[in-house]
Amino acid sequence: MANSNILRAYNKSIAFPILGLLCLSLLLQKSGANEFTLAWTVPDASTHFSQWAETNRFQIGDSLVFSYSPGQDSVLRVSQDDYTNCNTDAPTAEKYTDGHSTYTFNQSGPFYFMSGNKDNCLKNEKIVVIVLADRNQTSNATTPSPAPSGEASPPPPSPGTLQINPTPAPESDQIPPPPSGASSIFISLIGSIGAVAAAYSSFLLF
Repeated sequence: MANSNILRAYNKSIAFPILGLLCLSLLLQKSGANEFTLAWTVPDASTHFSQWAETNRFQIGDSLVFSYSPGQDSVLRVSQDDYTNCNTDAPTAEKYTDGHSTYTFNQSGPFYFMSGNKDNCLKNEKIVVIVLADRNQTSNATTPSPAPSGEASPPPPSPGTLQINPTPAPESDQIPPPPSGASSIFISLIGSIGAVAAAYSSFLLF
């Protein structure tokens, strides 16, 4: 019985550290961030930094480390035009001079880096890094909801036309059409006969 208790305690003492290492490894795998180190110097004829960047897959969260001698070189993050023209005096450039400059990519798209020494930049000490889009992000675009069945809206009028929907007049305001010629003669004759009968009845009373 004592041996089984000792064995059980031994198993627990081993299980917790192993479980902790497993959780740590899962977290590291989930982050998936990579660090790329680049010897930042004037490349030789067989080296092209942008070609090296094309052979790697840069993701959001990855870092690029520029390794160089501080005081002798620097790193500038610039726009595409300044990169093309080796404009080391660009006012919007981000400059790094510590000799071990780390840049972490926080969004997708192209990033342009070049040496702060214009002569070095003209000798192709510069690099373009394309960071891939994060496919895990879902689009926030919304699609319009379809109209409920039985309430479909009429099609819009064609350009240059004007739609007018006549509204019928209320029944109380409608005027009956005038009588025809024959009907008016008949009505007049009836009225005359009625007038003669009234006169004759008055004569008999007297």
